[in-house]
Amino acid sequence: MKNHTALQSLLEVIDALLAPGGCPWDQAQTPETLCDYIIEESFELVDCIRSGDAPGALEEIGDVLFLLFFTARLYEKKGDFDLAGVFESAAAKMIRRHPHVFDTLKIKDREELLRNWERIKRAEKPAGKGLYDSLPKGLPPLFKAYRIHSKAARVGFTWETDADMKGALEKERLEFELAVAQGREERMAEEFGDYLFSLVEYGRRLGLKASACLDGANKKFLTRFRGMEALAKARGLDVSTLTLAEWNALWDEVKSS
Repeated sequence: MKNHTALQSLLEVIDALLAPGGCPWDQAQTPETLCDYIIEESFELVDCIRSGDAPGALEEIGDVLFLLFFTARLYEKKGDFDLAGVFESAAAKMIRRHPHVFDTLKIKDREELLRNWERIKRAEKPAGKGLYDSLPKGLPPLFKAYRIHSKAARVGFTWETDADMKGALEKERLEFELAVAQGREERMAEEFGDYLFSLVEYGRRLGLKASACLDGANKKFLTRFRGMEALAKARGLDVSTLTLAEWNALWDEVKSS
């Protein structure tokens, strides 16, 4: 009951914003104009989750939910669908895609579960639809590479063993190094892309998501660099004049602290 009341309160806020005498900015919005806000708020939510910031996650989940419910209300005003239809569709889809929970299907392992999930998804689509037709065009490249590999693996198109995968990865690395040695810029870019693409798949097979791993590496570097800047400032050093050896000494000090 408490959750129902809280949800109803949020919907009443949205309705007040859209009602006559409400907010002119909100009333001027469309589902299309809200797309960038949804993306931005989703990134802010992910950042809070990965940072372990629970209070921040609470706020950002609220922001994302507000935008999603607000978008649904705009579709409802156009007569396309209502919020109840969204909930019913989502529940029906999850029940349909989890026959091992809501029906009698037996699943022996995670791989079989994912293959069955992909089979059900494909059966839902119109005939002739390709495996990647539903892949969003606007996904960040690193995330898109992971999804491409994940979908391919679900239909059995991937290296048979991790040893085969490691061999392919080494082959891509050598091809990249050859392009570098030859100084062929276009070829370097192509081979570097192939190497990254294969590296994403190697990580996926180990249970690692490339985007999240790189995000962690970025944050670690920035934290250490800010630590170096703080040390330099405390010692009266001008960072613009530091030699590489001095930078490395500060790096080692921050890293070991």
